[in-house]
Amino acid sequence: MKILYIKRKTKYEKRHSLKMGELTTKVTYIKKYLFGLPIKTLHQYRETYYGEVKDCTDCMLFV
Repeated sequence: MKILYIKRKTKYEKRHSLKMGELTTKVTYIKKYLFGLPIKTLHQYRETYYGEVKDCTDCMLFV
């Protein structure tokens, strides 16, 4: 078992953008793990309908 490793996980989330409104998109999280426990989220990005990769700072979680 590794002590420190980085893992990437993709899941579908409902997000809200000011320009488009509500959208369901694939969000990828890159996290750092220590002994299997998540320590820090290094980066998160989303994939658009057209295949572009965008940062998640411009859209909020839709509750």
